[in-house]
Amino acid sequence: MIRLTAIARKLSPDLRKIVSNTGWLLADKILQMGLALFVGIWVARYLGPGQFGVLNYATSFVGMFSPFVGMGFNSIVVRDIASDPLQKNETLGSTFALSIFGGVLTLVLSVGLISLLEPNEHLTRALVGIIAVATLVQAFDIIDFWFQSQLQSKQVVLSRRTAYVLICAVRVALIQMQAPLIAFAWARLAEVVLIAVGLVLVYRTSGNRLQSWRFSFQRAKDLLKEGFPLILSGFAIYIYAKIDQIMLGTFLTDKSQLGFYSAAVRIAEMFDFLPVILAASVLPKFSQMKSQGIDYTKKMQIYFDIMIFLWLIVAIPISLLSPMIVSLLYGKSYAPTAIILSLYIWGQFSCNLGMARNSFLTIENKLHYSLYISIVGAVINVVLNLFLIPRYQAVGATISTIITYFIVAIPANYLINDLKPIATFIVRSLNLYRAAFRILELVR
Repeated sequence: MIRLTAIARKLSPDLRKIVSNTGWLLADKILQMGLALFVGIWVARYLGPGQFGVLNYATSFVGMFSPFVGMGFNSIVVRDIASDPLQKNETLGSTFALSIFGGVLTLVLSVGLISLLEPNEHLTRALVGIIAVATLVQAFDIIDFWFQSQLQSKQVVLSRRTAYVLICAVRVALIQMQAPLIAFAWARLAEVVLIAVGLVLVYRTSGNRLQSWRFSFQRAKDLLKEGFPLILSGFAIYIYAKIDQIMLGTFLTDKSQLGFYSAAVRIAEMFDFLPVILAASVLPKFSQMKSQGIDYTKKMQIYFDIMIFLWLIVAIPISLLSPMIVSLLYGKSYAPTAIILSLYIWGQFSCNLGMARNSFLTIENKLHYSLYISIVGAVINVVLNLFLIPRYQAVGATISTIITYFIVAIPANYLINDLKPIATFIVRSLNLYRAAFRILELVR
């Protein structure tokens, strides 16, 4: 403790603020991860691979249209509010209106398409409808953008976790009552509603008013203009990152394969919060440095270094211990998940490096390149899945994902001149010895 205090005193005020904000976000995600392990896995055990696969198929199907909801505004709104706080009400109001419209579009498209693809699967259609309604309520998540821009995540963390704990209790009750599958979709909707209510209350108690939000057609137009590549990129990203689950559910009659695959993905993606938290905490500071004409490339290099180490710290132990982890968490009925997990976890480097790359592109106003990269990844993943899923089922989807992630995360950066600095950051970070020394420089 004394050592940590001494280190903290050596940090600059701005860096201490980033560390503090990151700490709250980290505590939030650790709590969520713990509850997800206890309750989420309990739900998976209760439902079994088959029903668990159906639930994840419905969730993934709605998620395919999720770019319409967030529209890629997260980093843009955080950046703009951090650099120009006086325009926050116009930015938030315009973003909220666009998010509501995106939620309506998601609801109509997801329900309409599932009705065409699965006309006789009434349960699947109902699940998709309930989960899609939740996307309308998620428009209130933009309140979180304000707190991120101010590096004040404490209030949001407490609000979100209160809602999550309550819904976890509800899910446990549903298991004890031996509730049907559809009840767990209703629980998802209730969770989103509670989170929205909590965000509104926190925003008001912080001295802000939703009534002050203003919709500006010009601001909305500007947001869409900059965010449109991110919307398209979001679809492309979803295709290369999540289409495997939809294709498994569509191509294979036995939804157990999707259940095995989804169980592995859930374990692997539980640790995605690490790069997401770090990105949310450093982006405002990097944006300020850029606007002030300060060279931030050295700090950006360290950011990439940290992302590489976060990946290795997670991937190595999980890959080696995957049989024991799956047996302990899911039981014998999910045994095929072990081999999937041991492979899939290595593909998580794409999340870490992708978050770092997006931070750089956001600051440099070059986010349109995300679209080009994502389209390439989407095409590669679909083609690989078409060949590998029918033959190797869930393992085939895993191999397809890893190959796609590698191509998108590393070689793709060499194809565009403006992305070559990112390639340089990554190559330097892969020299773990030098990367470790650069990270240590932060606390010396």
